[in-house]
Amino acid sequence: MRLLRSTDLALRVLMRLAVAGESSPTTREVAADMEVPYTHAAKVVAELQHLGLLAARRGRGGGLALTDAGRTASVGGIVRTFEGDGDVVECEGATPCPLSSGCRLRGALRRAQEAFYASLDPLTVADVVAAPTGPLLLAISRTP
Repeated sequence: MRLLRSTDLALRVLMRLAVAGESSPTTREVAADMEVPYTHAAKVVAELQHLGLLAARRGRGGGLALTDAGRTASVGGIVRTFEGDGDVVECEGATPCPLSSGCRLRGALRRAQEAFYASLDPLTVADVVAAPTGPLLLAISRTP
């Protein structure tokens, strides 16, 4: 299974903020740290703020900060939210699969997808920034 770019970026933004300490990097700084376009980072940050996982302050002295909910959020829950409810394969799309009425593969792939999410459910953002990841994140940061 391959994650959407927005899902990957959402996880990396949360991880970056989890090790920010007292600093409050801006969306531009986080985008630069993650080497992604600012517009893409801004959309992801807006969604994370809407979900209550991070707080954003505008203006002088502003920036991004991880909320308590963001620190304890389930990685599996975050991935589910950003990935949506779609199946791994599209059986009923513009060109429906001729096997859909008797296919056992679709169910097997759905179970595999759920097993993937279930394996991420116990992990929190705080868990995934434990050493050695946290120090590595700080090392790539352009902000103190």
